Amino acid sequence: MPSKEQLLDIIAIQAEIARLGLDLTATMALVVERTLGLIEADGAAIELADGEEMVYRAGAGIAASQLGLRLKVGESLSCLCVRSGEILHCRDSESDPRVDRDACRAVGLRSMIVVPLRHEGEAVGVLKAMSRQPDKFRDVDVRALRLLSEVVGAVMYFAAKYNVDELFYKATHDAMTGLANRAFYIERLRNTLALHRRDKRPASVLMIDMDGLKHLNDSYGHRVGDAAIMEVARRLTACARESDTVARLGGDEFGMIFSPVDLPEGGEMLMHRIEDEIARPLQFEGRSYALSASVGKAELPADGLDVDSLLETADRRMYRVKRQHHGETRPGGLSSCA
Repeated sequence: MPSKEQLLDIIAIQAEIARLGLDLTATMALVVERTLGLIEADGAAIELADGEEMVYRAGAGIAASQLGLRLKVGESLSCLCVRSGEILHCRDSESDPRVDRDACRAVGLRSMIVVPLRHEGEAVGVLKAMSRQPDKFRDVDVRALRLLSEVVGAVMYFAAKYNVDELFYKATHDAMTGLANRAFYIERLRNTLALHRRDKRPASVLMIDMDGLKHLNDSYGHRVGDAAIMEVARRLTACARESDTVARLGGDEFGMIFSPVDLPEGGEMLMHRIEDEIARPLQFEGRSYALSASVGKAELPADGLDVDSLLETADRRMYRVKRQHHGETRPGGLSSCA
C-alpha cells in the first residue's frame, strides 16, 4: 500500500477533482501538479494517444515546457505502456533500452514511472512521473500513482460520456468558449513551426488580453463578465480563417495563430482588425458595455523559431500595449449608448 501520507494526499486530490466536476482539462492540470508533491517528483505529465502519436496534454515541473509535444508510437516508454497496459518503471534512462534517450535528455529526466490511463477498459494515455535522479522512485510510489491513475481514469470515463471523440475534444478545448485550450494552442504552434521548417511558411502569433474584465465582474456581476468573454471569443473566431487557430489561454487571455500570412503588412492588418473588432460595444440584456483588448504580435521567422521565443515576444509586446492603455478611460464600463 502507499504510505499513510500518500493516501491522505490522494484523498485530498480526489476531493479537489470532485469540486472541478467533469472538467477533464482542469483535472489533468491538477493531477500533474499534485503528483510532484505526492511522490517528490521533479516533473509529471499526462500524455494521451492520438492516432499514431502520444501527445502531452498536461505537464508540471520539468515537463511543463513539453505541453503539446507529439511523440511517434513506438519511440517512447509511454507508447509501450499504452500498448501493454502495464505500469512501467525506468530506473535509469541512460541504460534502459526501452526509452527515447534523446527525449529524456532534452527534458532532463533520469528515472520515471509510467502508469496507463484507462477509458472503458482500454489504455488511452499515461500518467508519467519524472525525476532528475537515477533510481529515484520506490515501489510505494508506484502503488500511489496506480491509485491516482484510477481517479483520473474515472473522470475520463464520465467526462467523455462513453464517447472517445468527446474525450479528446474535452482535453483540447476550453469548456466555456469552445475554443482551443492552452495545451492545444501550443501544440498547434509546434505544428506551425514544423511547417515553417519544411516550406518556410510565415505566420503571426498573437497574444490578446481583455482590458477591464475585473471591473466588469466587480461592477456588474460575473454574468456580464462571462458574456464579455464569450463575445470576445466569437469576435476572434470571426477574424480567423479555417487554417488559423483561436484559443482561450485562461481567464481573460486569448491567443491566435495566423498561418500562412503575408509579413509584415498582413500581420499588422490582422492585429488592427482584431483591436477594432473587439472595441465594438457589447450588447447584453438591453444594456451596452464598452470592450477593449491589448494585443501583442510576434512574427515567424523574424521573432524566433521556437515556441518559447514567439510566445515571450508576443506577450511582452501585449503588456507594452496594456501599459499604454493604463490610465486611459477604464474599459469595461457602460458605454454612452447604454
